[in-house]
Amino acid sequence: MQTTKISRDAAITIRDSVIFEGDALTVLQRLPDQHAQCIVTSPPYWGLRDYNIDDQIGLEPTLPQFINSLVSVFREARRVLRDDGVLWLNIGDGFTSGNRGWRAPDKKNPARAMTVRPNTPEGLKRKDLLGIPWRLAFALQDDGWYLRADIIWNKPNAMPESVRDRPTRSHEYLFMFSKQEQYVYDRETVKEANGRNRRSVWDINTSPFPGAHFATFPKKLVEPCLKATTRPGDFVLDPFFGSGTVGLVAQQLRRKYIGIELNPAYVALAADRLKTSSGSIVRMAA
Repeated sequence: MQTTKISRDAAITIRDSVIFEGDALTVLQRLPDQHAQCIVTSPPYWGLRDYNIDDQIGLEPTLPQFINSLVSVFREARRVLRDDGVLWLNIGDGFTSGNRGWRAPDKKNPARAMTVRPNTPEGLKRKDLLGIPWRLAFALQDDGWYLRADIIWNKPNAMPESVRDRPTRSHEYLFMFSKQEQYVYDRETVKEANGRNRRSVWDINTSPFPGAHFATFPKKLVEPCLKATTRPGDFVLDPFFGSGTVGLVAQQLRRKYIGIELNPAYVALAADRLKTSSGSIVRMAA
């Protein structure tokens, strides 16, 4: 892949698939209006992982700060989205830390270990479920997005949990938002096997990716989103690109991608997975 570097003030023209290495909000502010037909993304979850990167989202001291950070990112992403475009947002939940401030390592999931965790949010108690997905969904709705669907991503192969006082969590949410009442949605392309309209519970296994040492965004979760709300040649935006799964699916479906990722290690992973792409990597200067 060709690599270039630009300043924050430089105007960006996008003609083909591209990966931006930089802060999501900073990069989005340089992207043109109404350029992406849809957004598919999974932002960092609050207090669940430390990526050891300056300016990372997910370790804000308070839950409202985390929500506000994401609302700001998606407000700018809405400008980049076409008026008839759709945002697909995957977000998971978590539990209060009990003000412990750290989390022990796990042999099956080394990335789980953390030396810092946010305190229990004001108004919540030790062991409370945070309710982050709906807090974020309502905040985005208040900010102007149309909340069109809440999809349950059921994980048949969900990781076991060493808990005895509640059911093991085996699902996450995938929210569907739009900019306006009318938007692109081709229900015929995502009908279920029996021909009925697609339901709101999707059974999809998690997909481990050895290079990232954790379960990544599965391709089968991304595919129906792109099939229903984009056409060949359209641009798909992922402001939290990670290891590049959205770009990979976009390639396979003959769409173009715009990926934004803060972590250089993940940019390298994504570039390796997308090696057949003609796109470039653009490093946004701090």
